[in-house]
Amino acid sequence: MGPTAVLLIWCPDQKGLVAEVSSFLYRYGGNIVHAEQHIDVPQGIFFHRIEWELQGFGLSQEDLETCFGRIAERLRMSWRLSYSEKKYRVAIFVSKYDHCLVDLLYRHKIGELPVEVTAVLSNHPDLEPLVRGHGIPFFVFPITPLTKENEEARELDLLRELNTDVLVLARYMQVLTSRFVQAFPNRIINIHHSFLPAFIGKQPYTQAYERGVKLIGATSHYVTEELDQGPIIEQDVCRVTHRDSVEDMIAKGRDLERQVLGRAVRLHALNRVLPYGRKTVVFT
Repeated sequence: MGPTAVLLIWCPDQKGLVAEVSSFLYRYGGNIVHAEQHIDVPQGIFFHRIEWELQGFGLSQEDLETCFGRIAERLRMSWRLSYSEKKYRVAIFVSKYDHCLVDLLYRHKIGELPVEVTAVLSNHPDLEPLVRGHGIPFFVFPITPLTKENEEARELDLLRELNTDVLVLARYMQVLTSRFVQAFPNRIINIHHSFLPAFIGKQPYTQAYERGVKLIGATSHYVTEELDQGPIIEQDVCRVTHRDSVEDMIAKGRDLERQVLGRAVRLHALNRVLPYGRKTVVFT
């Protein structure tokens, strides 16, 4: 498939929405390759993702936004337009755990993640040799309670300089301030174990082991000012038994975390996620 455009739409549900959008694309020679929709019945909200080939399409990007904008205004649509040839510029944040970082860098290397990794930022220097080996810039911001405000300001300056679109927290062991979160609304992707809120705080796997859990999991979500409560993008679980030690559970958890985070970043990069309220619609 050649270059494509993706239109994400959310608006009050009403008759004829799919027909309006598809007819608009047909008028200008758009060949639709994917189309999905969902209705939140209790709230009366319509969600739509439609993707079409740009070869033979009769509108420039500027004209497309103008012409479709008229339809969107009439039907009270909120919408977002993106193009497959324009990849998101992503910065990865890490601390000392490397399993999610290694997985993301590998997926990026083999072309599975359609993004540009512009930099890796960390509050520790430990993973610099690994990152430099991939030819990616590595920056250390030694954050402490006393330096947090200044260091975050420096990070934001760097991210603006790099024209960063999306942040990925690959087991970054720092809580972002409200100012930081507000600079990237629904554009910061986090990963953590799925024991929250039952086993909160330190050593969640030890707590889970002591309670004899039968399932462990991982959750990837957008970061909001409410800690670990943002809209969920992706989750997965695996079974454990009484034969699994704490170390076994940690190993299984690591595997889940890297898989779930990789899938979440890919879904965002392909413009398949629509956050609304505390939820998301994920077009798979």
